[in-house]
Amino acid sequence: MIDRDLAMLYGVETKRLNEQVKRNVARFPERYRFQLTREEMTELVANCDRFKTLKHSTTTPFAFTEYGVSMLPSVLSSQKAIDTSIRIIDAFVAMRRFIVQNAGILMRIANLERHQIETDEKIDLILDKMDERSPKLLPEQIFGTGCVWDAWAFVSDLVRNAKKRIVLIDNFVDDRVLSLLDKRADGVTAAIHSRYYKQFQIDLNKHNEQYPVIEFVQLSHKNHDRFLIIDNKVYLMGASLKDMGSGLCAVTKMTTAPERILELLK
Repeated sequence: MIDRDLAMLYGVETKRLNEQVKRNVARFPERYRFQLTREEMTELVANCDRFKTLKHSTTTPFAFTEYGVSMLPSVLSSQKAIDTSIRIIDAFVAMRRFIVQNAGILMRIANLERHQIETDEKIDLILDKMDERSPKLLPEQIFGTGCVWDAWAFVSDLVRNAKKRIVLIDNFVDDRVLSLLDKRADGVTAAIHSRYYKQFQIDLNKHNEQYPVIEFVQLSHKNHDRFLIIDNKVYLMGASLKDMGSGLCAVTKMTTAPERILELLK
């Protein structure tokens, strides 16, 4: 315990407590009382809010061991000091008794924590290796004929990574596109600019009755290319979303601003 806390418990000033100890320094060898180093005090301040007031102290505090605490009443010469020391020593004894009685449990907890740290390190290593070996997202992604799953997984990742909005511009869409856009996170808006088809409108209405709404905007004229807007990024799609991977196609990330594309739709 540090001198400041002991002084508070004994009802004396910290300065007086240390003065009394200094006058009787022979009774307080280093195993009874020692002064913290600057590094030890910095660590104490960093790990306990109670000691933040020590941060700007010009001197480091003295720390008293259990033996030092038991010696203090002999130099403070007050009944309160005697009673306080008895309570503190009783607390030390109770802590030792608790540690002894629960040594097995504490050891098992320590082992669990050690194993958990080792497991976390192994998991981090595995994830790092997976990240190193996984294919990197490139500005241009090309999918060969038959790579339906690869194309679907790629676009699904784009949808999941959206933070604010998804806008699809595609002449031909069906209910598969609705399923794809449902992979987006909560709070992300979705809109489809496409040509009107009765069956798709029916599917969309049924979908919007149960799931987060996907807005439909009818294209005023037929568009040759397909675009997918994810937040502030624009992707040129080489095929309709529902047909990605069924034939050779590519996805290209563009430098054009999304608003430029949306303006041209009008």
